[in-house]
Amino acid sequence: MIKKLSTALLATAALGAVALAAPATAHAATAAAPVAAPAAATAQSGYDYSENWGHYFSSNHRAKSRGWIGVEWDHHQKWNRVDVKGKLYDLDHRTYKQGGKCAYVKFAVHHFGDKGHQWYDGKSYRYCGAGGAKHFAFGKHKVDSVRVKVCQIGLRSSHPTRCGDWEYIYTAESE
Repeated sequence: MIKKLSTALLATAALGAVALAAPATAHAATAAAPVAAPAAATAQSGYDYSENWGHYFSSNHRAKSRGWIGVEWDHHQKWNRVDVKGKLYDLDHRTYKQGGKCAYVKFAVHHFGDKGHQWYDGKSYRYCGAGGAKHFAFGKHKVDSVRVKVCQIGLRSSHPTRCGDWEYIYTAESE
């Protein structure tokens, strides 16, 4: 009888320990959820990797860009397609006579197999419209890195000025 009672008490204690550990485990899983959230978003988007990027600014904060990048790999991980979408904001409310400029964003891509620091012009976009924004999108193949730079540019100029730093928005190593 005492043996049965002892066994029952041990089983109850073990069950209680499991029950007490369950909330701690659930709390740990909840605490880890933000780390897992991008993977869930990636799976929902249909891309192998996806991430929001930005807000990046020109050096004088009168131009801004932000967006999203998605990467889809082939089944053998030999090539990929990178899609970039975003918005370019013109925050310069000065008139052109007062020195106002347009917003400008430039992308550079590095392809698989390119040796050294060989970067190629990805795409660039200009928007002249203080207080407004322009949507843009482009895609490239066989890309291992993408970076972005936000600048200002004169209405009729081909030379950007007041550029912010190059910001990496994707590297294959980050996956």
